[in-house]
Amino acid sequence: MNEVQEKVTSESFRNAIGHFTSGVSVITSKLDGQDYGITASAVSSVSLDPPMLLVCVNQNAGTCNAISKSRFFTVNILEKNQVETAKRFATPQSDKFQGVDASRTENGLLILNESLVVFECEVAEEITGGTHSVFLGKVKSIKVSKKDPLVYYRGKFGNFLPL
Repeated sequence: MNEVQEKVTSESFRNAIGHFTSGVSVITSKLDGQDYGITASAVSSVSLDPPMLLVCVNQNAGTCNAISKSRFFTVNILEKNQVETAKRFATPQSDKFQGVDASRTENGLLILNESLVVFECEVAEEITGGTHSVFLGKVKSIKVSKKDPLVYYRGKFGNFLPL
């Protein structure tokens, strides 16, 4: 096994964690009539009873402030054909939602209709972790489709291929 011991820096950590394959999600929220959204791979299940997720959002992002104040967010797990959507929400743009096939939940949050799975959540707890806020969300609704996921590995998007 080729092992390289590296000093832990922001860059070495980013490189190392990039070896962890993850799904790709767009987190959305709404505050004062404005929609917010950001691409995120830091999403995880927390509990089955009650059903809960956690999302990590950079505190410099408008989406973080919207979630913190509104106390609601959605997690849109992207399917393999949504690479452009992932890129769009990963970069600062004035209207990320323009031209995106989306609809609203009962709470008025935008969901991306083509997503593999959509979770609508209410914030149960907010924790600070370095540069990010960690939101623990109680899952209020779920929408699931039968598509294949978009995955992220070592800075690149890809598809899941079962063995």
